Amino acid sequence: MNEEEALARLIVLAGTNAAAAGDAAVLRAVVEEASELGARRALARLGLADAAARDDIVDLRELLGAWRDAKTSAWKAVVDWAVRGVLALLVVGLAMKLGLPELLK
Repeated sequence: MNEEEALARLIVLAGTNAAAAGDAAVLRAVVEEASELGARRALARLGLADAAARDDIVDLRELLGAWRDAKTSAWKAVVDWAVRGVLALLVVGLAMKLGLPELLK
């Protein structure tokens, strides 16, 4: 019996009076079977229902982590160069204000 047949039987059982004593248990079983079947269908639609899916997800997470690290490093480098540029302009401005270029002549 596959999952769809099991779910169909549980739904039929939930609709009969025989399940009145165990309604909560039957309802729980229906929900569990339906959610399991839905999850399997969703994974199959995404192409993640095969044995290699776990490795694919691990690879994607590693790639995403590397991308985030590279993005963070790039921003840090941009900020570092911007601070250096501002400091260099500040030093040049101070040197001009103090008349240091005339001393170099």
